[in-house]
Amino acid sequence: MKTLRIKDNSRQNKATFSHIGNLVGKIADKTLEQLEREGIFVFPEIVRDAEDITQDQLLLQSVNDTYCSGNVMGFIGCGDERLIIESRFCKEGEDYFFQYLLDKVLDFPNLTNLETDAHQDQRLFNFLLFLFPHYLRAALRKGLFKQYIRHSFNDRNVKGTIDVTRHIETNTPFVGNIAYSQREFSYDNSLIELVRHTIEFIKRKPYGKRLLNKVKDEVKLITEATSGYTPYDRQKIIEQNKKSPVRHAYFREYLALQRLCLLILRYQKHHIGMGSRQIFGVVFDGAWLWEEYINTLIGDLFYHPLNKGGQGAQRLFSGNIGLIYPDFISRDNETRVIADAKYKPLGNIGNRDYLQVLAYMFRFDAKSGYYFYPEADDSDDQQLWLNRGSTYEGNVRPRDDISLIKHGLKIPLGAHDYAEFTALIKLQEQQFINALAA
Repeated sequence: MKTLRIKDNSRQNKATFSHIGNLVGKIADKTLEQLEREGIFVFPEIVRDAEDITQDQLLLQSVNDTYCSGNVMGFIGCGDERLIIESRFCKEGEDYFFQYLLDKVLDFPNLTNLETDAHQDQRLFNFLLFLFPHYLRAALRKGLFKQYIRHSFNDRNVKGTIDVTRHIETNTPFVGNIAYSQREFSYDNSLIELVRHTIEFIKRKPYGKRLLNKVKDEVKLITEATSGYTPYDRQKIIEQNKKSPVRHAYFREYLALQRLCLLILRYQKHHIGMGSRQIFGVVFDGAWLWEEYINTLIGDLFYHPLNKGGQGAQRLFSGNIGLIYPDFISRDNETRVIADAKYKPLGNIGNRDYLQVLAYMFRFDAKSGYYFYPEADDSDDQQLWLNRGSTYEGNVRPRDDISLIKHGLKIPLGAHDYAEFTALIKLQEQQFINALAA
């Protein structure tokens, strides 16, 4: 197995990638949208729904004699070549921070310690399995998926379209039955059957019951809806779903669930990535994970509008003009505060970031704004006071009432294991929250 580990948002000489040249040739300078179509599973489920990650973002961009990685972390493979993209906020040989984000946001077990090549593919498969509850829950928020299906009958109670060819084959000599088919709108369709097959597959895993217990109500709904479930129909159901992806925009969550179920079920049969031509993998949007993680810490103090879920939308102007989704709006409306989560180092927060938050502050009459960022060094908070006046009149002065504060959460480095990292970062979380509540 040929493996390379790199950091997100890093630049490496192209020679570094020479031993995984086949894989790099298939992913370099391709957008995440293209890679999604070719076999890479991108989380969140559809890249167009995340503000900080775009469809035209590149996983690996060629710049002169180097390759630059983007704002995603994860695992990509092709044949016997593997690329692991770790968080830049970690030391060599460990990626506890990425694991911790997955644990806090998606309730993942410790799967990111990909130390041995022999277990890398199995851990990739585990990524897919542990994503299943999230996607199942998201899809069923839209209700059970109904679809027109056609049932075949052969009796005397004709209630549909007569199937002449089948009737002749089945009912010769004629004994009174008629072969016909009937189209009905049903929950028990190929997509819901695919979900049921995936549930039954996961149940047989050692950790399956614990995993499905997170979505036991959703599992019950699927089970009750699939009265026609037959274990031996799995391959037929897989083929039906491969040919008929969900197309209606309203059910886009079901499309993501369908893709995930197909990956899980086909992995076992075909082993994803067999052969030298097929690429596969799972990548996560680091900015989205960071923002949702911050929400787990400050949810009691701030509202958290959700662009991806269409919740908490705000408008800049009257007449429903200027749709905006600030990351965080303080619940205290007397001294309103606007905050933005940035998955980038302190020095990379710059002009465009300032303009966005200042616009939100102006909209909500906020005198204070915050940037929440992961801090790898021992830097103090940086407070920026807004200027007044103009250079033309020579009267530029800092205001004393409007400021932006860069407030970092210290990411522990040098932990001996994940348990120690968890204990250390919890102390940093408490300091982070205390500074906001002061």
